[in-house]
Amino acid sequence: MSTITNFTNLTEVAQHFRKDLIGDHRPMKDLVLLFAHNASGKTRLSMDFRQIGKTFDAEGNITSRDTLYFNAFTEDLFSWNNDLENDTERTLILNSDSAFFNGLRELELDAKIESFLNNYVDLKFDINYDESIVTFSRSILVDGNEQTISNIKISRGEETLFIWCFFMAICQLAIDKDPAYNWVKYIYIDDPISSLDENNAIAIACDLCSLLTSLGNEIKTVISTHHSLFFNVLYNEFGRKVKNKKYFLHNKGANGYALQDTNDTPFFHHIATLNELKNIVDKQSDENPPKIYTFHFNALRSVLEKTATFFGYDKIDKCIDGLDDEVLFERALQLFSHGKYSIFDPVEMGDDNKELFIRIFSGFTGKYTFYFPKIFNEANLTETA
Repeated sequence: MSTITNFTNLTEVAQHFRKDLIGDHRPMKDLVLLFAHNASGKTRLSMDFRQIGKTFDAEGNITSRDTLYFNAFTEDLFSWNNDLENDTERTLILNSDSAFFNGLRELELDAKIESFLNNYVDLKFDINYDESIVTFSRSILVDGNEQTISNIKISRGEETLFIWCFFMAICQLAIDKDPAYNWVKYIYIDDPISSLDENNAIAIACDLCSLLTSLGNEIKTVISTHHSLFFNVLYNEFGRKVKNKKYFLHNKGANGYALQDTNDTPFFHHIATLNELKNIVDKQSDENPPKIYTFHFNALRSVLEKTATFFGYDKIDKCIDGLDDEVLFERALQLFSHGKYSIFDPVEMGDDNKELFIRIFSGFTGKYTFYFPKIFNEANLTETA
């Protein structure tokens, strides 16, 4: 049975990953693949991993670093000027104050970005390094003749792909040991596929695997995602090509984090969530029962969505169809799972909502009669390694 390791905070999790990758008291790995639900701390974990790799001088200035990373902060380095006044000169602005863009002119990234971008979309771009802007154009056929439309505003998915290809080009430089990136020992990638359809998610996973398993790559990598298809493709693509560890990160609110080794069960995460919720519900009659927080509705909804997908339902309400008070249950799921109920500032449910949550969970698990293996048995839990 897989091991579950408990951690107090995300910095400890990041340190655990680094031990995996350097082989500290365990077989050395080249890759860590992590599944974690949205709002469970993935982005913060990537930043903690990066921070550990920095060194500082006496004045607090950064003297060295070791992690090239992609996460939500990377995407925020790109922003749009939509030319609201004239609606003609639409440009993507690069945040020139960021070290991420240092030396790009000399590195001639355009061709490298284009080679990646052509795998996904038919789109032309031009980088103006002096003004730190990118303009886009597209060729279309009009009455059988090819015409170019300039200064277009690209879709959110195309923007995601461009930024991703920008990062992939830099990764290629690091893997090829370009002097500008000889400091990179780790690449940390967090959820690069927001706003993308499933075909592009699969394509990115395959291309990422090809890049990271290229001959001579000595850089260690961490990839985290909340996207089950992306995770599954990476799981299968990397396979035995690289020495790797695969985990599911579970946020326990005020009780820290649990890291589940998923090497034997790649889709253990939804079972872990279901068992955690069952554990909370079953212990409500105890003298000191665990608290039920509003964000637990998010977790329950996630399980319902996976169940609906498995049975081919178009909506999650089919999973509670036929239960007593199903209309009330559906409204409660919609309200609580879309409200501002964050695990970063957990709020305990009131007694009425606790009772409603228990009724929904019990009705759902009774309808489908899930088998609950004792995956959270104390015998399988270890303390922070």
